[in-house]
Amino acid sequence: MQEGSSPVRHPEHIAIIMDGNGRWARARGLPRSMGHRRGVEAVRATVRAAGELGVQYLTLFAFSSENWNRPREEVDELLGLLKLFIRRDLADLHKEGVRVRIVGRRDNLQPDILSLLEEAENLTRNNERQTLVVAFNYGARDEFARAAQTIARKAASGELDAETVDEAVIASHLDTAGIPDPDLIIRTSGEIRLSNFLLWQAAYSEFVFVPVNWPDFDRQALDDAIAEFRSRDRRFGGLSREIAS
Repeated sequence: MQEGSSPVRHPEHIAIIMDGNGRWARARGLPRSMGHRRGVEAVRATVRAAGELGVQYLTLFAFSSENWNRPREEVDELLGLLKLFIRRDLADLHKEGVRVRIVGRRDNLQPDILSLLEEAENLTRNNERQTLVVAFNYGARDEFARAAQTIARKAASGELDAETVDEAVIASHLDTAGIPDPDLIIRTSGEIRLSNFLLWQAAYSEFVFVPVNWPDFDRQALDDAIAEFRSRDRRFGGLSREIAS
């Protein structure tokens, strides 16, 4: 990423906070589980649309480290839908050249969930058409704390010189190492906050907050968010194009 203003192009990496499943269901007098099920359909459609648009990286905030605090039946529903999505869609993703990356804490996951996530990564690791990043059991502060612990251990053992720790070293110890920072972060349902999502990586991201709930997010909503992104003047701390010229 170069300092100064640069022409806005098509986003290479889009990250989405998928919010509003419960509100979608409540507005229709349906159980929250129906909102989550319709949300999975929106995931399928968005992955397909992003691939057709040439988006190289798509990150979806699927399950936060705080979501474990939800009612047990809702957590079980979300985990069940994750399992169903991987079992039903993994083969198609693989055939379409999509690589799956999982970011988030893994040491406290149940073995069946962990093995399923690892299967998705291992099967698709050599695919190059598009990368689907699934943030599962993810929290940005937890990610940074785990990275700091690893760096501290390496410094204590002499594997790493503490004086050389810079932004690049920190980034290389995050879950997203090797993945470019998101150009565009979209949040649905009208909420205007990051909710502990990609705090480090979002330093120069553009944000688009859309009023529709996630189950209603479609190709048109994605196109509109990208159009809004392309209208922005991304300065990265420099001058705008108008002032610079």
